[in-house]
Amino acid sequence: MSFDYDAICVVSYGGPRRPEDVLPFMRNATRGRGIPDERLVEVSGHYSIFGGVSPINERNDELMDALGAALRDRGIDVPIVIGNRNWTPFLPDTFTELAASGARRVLALATAGYASYSGCRQYREDIAAALTKTGVELQIDKVGSFAETDGFITANVDSLRDALAVAVGTPRVVFVTHSIPSAMDAASGPGGDNTYGAQHARVAAAIAARVGLEDARWEIAYCSRSGAPHIPWLEPDINDRLEELAADGVTSVITVPFGFINDHMEVVYDLDTQASQTAAELGLDYVRAATAGTHPAFIAMLADKIADLRPGEVGGRRTCG
Repeated sequence: MSFDYDAICVVSYGGPRRPEDVLPFMRNATRGRGIPDERLVEVSGHYSIFGGVSPINERNDELMDALGAALRDRGIDVPIVIGNRNWTPFLPDTFTELAASGARRVLALATAGYASYSGCRQYREDIAAALTKTGVELQIDKVGSFAETDGFITANVDSLRDALAVAVGTPRVVFVTHSIPSAMDAASGPGGDNTYGAQHARVAAAIAARVGLEDARWEIAYCSRSGAPHIPWLEPDINDRLEELAADGVTSVITVPFGFINDHMEVVYDLDTQASQTAAELGLDYVRAATAGTHPAFIAMLADKIADLRPGEVGGRRTCG
């Protein structure tokens, strides 16, 4: 089939690949905030649990391999590369290499499914900054948000069903996503129906309905809050909510990381380590459902979305904050 792009660039947050990368990575991730190294070392201590290596790099490699295979099945065989915002390979380096290889039109796929400033517009700003920095002549179009697609929802439905099959008793299901400042949430879409929080509410409700969960058995909580304590962020925090559930007599909990497409550090630390420990201390049976990852329905959705795109038809700009 005809495909109007020379390459696909997966655009991601990036993460350290070895212990000595952690502090430089944290400097990049907090650039412009004036945070001293002493504080960065303190807040990045969780990386030591994983040998100084973020899982995001390997998970993105798996995503790219699966997506490449799905696109070839659809008659599309173009290079799929990665460019990161905060660690190697950085976006400017990737764009320079793409231009040197002869690419002129590139489709960017961000590893964030929901529309918000940090999940969409910030990626577009970083793409624009990388083009300005390098001066290369590339046309970059960005795939729009995809969290509310059947493929992403199906992947989460299957993972929740698997978790329910091994959970004890009648568990409370807590859908978990990355917290953002309340002001960012309010500005994340045109009108209340398209805010970051509203998007998540629709996706969680769709997953719960497909699984057959009554409204009283599920809710949404947040993880990975950062920033000054006086600035309001979306709540409740998953650990605080686990304490409240235990106090209310709940004995079994499933967390569903439906705000992430694969096992980022926010999943393996915030949920698999921190929330799991909180649950154990509270005597809660705890199961964490899988992320979409390389689920066939998720990958097929991405491949179909990419295969159907043409320059000038790229979506997602109205709800990027």
